[in-house]
Amino acid sequence: MAYAALRSLAQILHQTLNRDHQYLILDEKQQIESLVEKVSSIQDFLENSSQKIKQHLERKIRDASYIAEDIIESHITDRIRSESASRPSTLVSFDDFMDIKARLVRESSELEIVSMVGMSGIGKTNLAKQVYHDSYIVHHFQTRAWATISRNYNVQEILLNLLNSMGELTSKMHEMTSELLKERLYTNLNYQRYLIVLDDVWDTKFWDDVKQLFPIDKKGSRILMTTRLENVANYANSCSPPHHMQFLSDSDGLILFCEKVFGKYYCPLNLKEIGEKIVQHCQGLPLAIVLIGGLLSKATRTEHYWNYVAENVSSETTLTHEHYSKILSFSYKHLPSHLKWCFLYMGIFPEDYNIHVSKLVKLWVAEGIVKPVGSKLLEDVAEEYFLDLVERELILIHKKKSNGKIKTCRIHDFVRDLCVREAQKEKFFHVTNGSLRDIQEGSSIHRVSIHRNTKSRNDKILSSPQVRSLLNFDREVPVAVPLPVPKKSNKKFLFLFRKQQKTLLRVLHQEGRLEFPNEVAEWVDLRYLDCISIHIPSSISKLQNLQTIILRRDMRRPLYLSLDIWKMPQLRHVLLEYVILPDLSSVGTEGDRSVFILENLQTLSLVMNFRCTEEVIKRIPNIKKLGIHYKDEEMDLGYYCRNNLVHLRKLESLKWINLGYSFLMNLSFPTSLKKLTLVKGLLSLEDISIVGSLPNLQVLKLRSIAFFRQNWITNAGEFLQLKYLLLENIALEGWRVDPTCFPKLESLVLRDCYDFVQIPDEIKEIPTLRLIELNGCGGSVLTSAMDIQEEQPRLGYDVLQVLIVNSINRTQLCNRLHDRFLF
Repeated sequence: MAYAALRSLAQILHQTLNRDHQYLILDEKQQIESLVEKVSSIQDFLENSSQKIKQHLERKIRDASYIAEDIIESHITDRIRSESASRPSTLVSFDDFMDIKARLVRESSELEIVSMVGMSGIGKTNLAKQVYHDSYIVHHFQTRAWATISRNYNVQEILLNLLNSMGELTSKMHEMTSELLKERLYTNLNYQRYLIVLDDVWDTKFWDDVKQLFPIDKKGSRILMTTRLENVANYANSCSPPHHMQFLSDSDGLILFCEKVFGKYYCPLNLKEIGEKIVQHCQGLPLAIVLIGGLLSKATRTEHYWNYVAENVSSETTLTHEHYSKILSFSYKHLPSHLKWCFLYMGIFPEDYNIHVSKLVKLWVAEGIVKPVGSKLLEDVAEEYFLDLVERELILIHKKKSNGKIKTCRIHDFVRDLCVREAQKEKFFHVTNGSLRDIQEGSSIHRVSIHRNTKSRNDKILSSPQVRSLLNFDREVPVAVPLPVPKKSNKKFLFLFRKQQKTLLRVLHQEGRLEFPNEVAEWVDLRYLDCISIHIPSSISKLQNLQTIILRRDMRRPLYLSLDIWKMPQLRHVLLEYVILPDLSSVGTEGDRSVFILENLQTLSLVMNFRCTEEVIKRIPNIKKLGIHYKDEEMDLGYYCRNNLVHLRKLESLKWINLGYSFLMNLSFPTSLKKLTLVKGLLSLEDISIVGSLPNLQVLKLRSIAFFRQNWITNAGEFLQLKYLLLENIALEGWRVDPTCFPKLESLVLRDCYDFVQIPDEIKEIPTLRLIELNGCGGSVLTSAMDIQEEQPRLGYDVLQVLIVNSINRTQLCNRLHDRFLF
């Protein structure tokens, strides 16, 4: 009945008001109080209205009440979770959040396009993310996918991004045509209630290009589109008006400002009035508030400096792009000098590009823009620079690793525009999007970034001796670097250097395939090489300054390296797919200086049939990350000398593919190990117990592993430091956990564990547990995860998130959620 539904809604509203007010901002509290009054009035109306009117309105009122109840409970739960897990990056308006969420889950079974319109920096993407990850939205839609649309979009990349976010992307799909990818996407969406987010759409033509990708069903599917342009929103859906993003009120802006500066809603009395003035100058634009807050979080907290900031970000007019640029430029100009170049370097990447932090750090080191600090590794110093920029809100976190560190990042479009503008003014780098005609011949361009391949043949510019760094992000056209230029030029290649000129290239990043010239030894200054290629010329050992080599290969055939690889003392990171290292047993006496100790080498992956001999151990004493892959099913343990791994005293991360059937026999791991990934093999209880005894292990990933007798029994005192556990495609039925195990576990991820019955009940006793992620697991596993989720608050622990990517028995899940959310 509608009256009962309203009464239930009223109860939820009263409970919400009575919660700790730290989860409500002032406007939210006033809105909820107003809603309570309206609900009460409707109840009175129903009590006093005629039977005919009741029948007409009851169904609509009941359904609306249930939807409102679900949204409010889910929103408060997510607010509590975000408070307990980490501070939200931007304050999202309660009005905006509720409106978008209600549009997505309303009763209509038709496919609907919901659009959000607002200027750059107002928080469209942040709002879309909060709605996309909201627990009720996750459970309401069977399939969700996200793609960010750049100004110069590529439909094939959008298709790959959508499939990737759905968990359907395979390596073979990168070779598929757009038509095959469209078919694959359509098939995965068909007969599903899906939610698609298309973020930052710039052009009406885009909608014409992609609208046929999405099945027009009767499942209640939704497409959420964010755009800065009203005409784009109306073009995609002329029947329903777009949602216009609201600027933050002064009170909400002050809350956001204080969170960024002080980490909480608190401001010293002597600074509060000035802080309010700074927020008013930002005129309700979240990104402007965040940037100034990030600047002040690192600055001295004096009235004099705060007044200086307030004067420099003031404007006599309403907020315009010019005023916004002024605020952003102010933040940039007040960066410490050692951070300015690192910040500008972010603009070298294409718009909306997911930047891998590990590569970014290696690039900074190779470019020489990281200053040595005492005995610290340059990579560690670079990571400190990176985190400093994140804390200043100039870099956005995109994804995190299993160990909690940042895996990929982005920068806001407006921030990137500043980077490109300032970098080109300083002649730090030049970005080209299709033509090189804007670069004057003879100009001293040291770094060139190609975002779309040039159609002009202006290789005079790129062949100049001044070019130190070349980064080509166009995957479709491979790059050749011939010396000399062949007589018959291949139009598929962009030729960069001529024979008569000396090459001073330090950095070469190529998204597509690179054809190595025979004269590769001429690249004497090269420090960083990242490309796709099927081979490495032996003369590469002549590159004595090479620090990082990342070679992606489109085939699985082993690549044999020559002995000369051991003659490159500057090597820091070697990431080569399926390579075989030369045997050092044939090397001469100790006095033979032709083979160096690679003291700088920190990363070596992925080595096939790795022979961990004493000679090899001596050559890589400081290795931190190692990846090995054994092809032999029956491995000769003595031949591979795996027991010598224990002598790699600084090893922190080990990935081991193909364990065989006697994995840990006579094998010990170094106690320094923090991350262990084991792929394909059989583990006995003794094996896993050895792993569990590692004193510093924080991350354990088990993929395609069979447990002896399909049981895992943990012993007392094992996995004492483990924070992240992944079980993927595991032959495991029973899992018993001793109460003393996993005391610091934060994330438990189960993927494709078809035989697994349930998560051990003891897991609920872990106070640090924040996430259980399930993908391709049976109904009983889902039930046990939800039982744990319900138990944790009763035990006084923080709210646990159960993330269900895909499930085998979705009917059971939906029934369980129906009971939980509606009643």
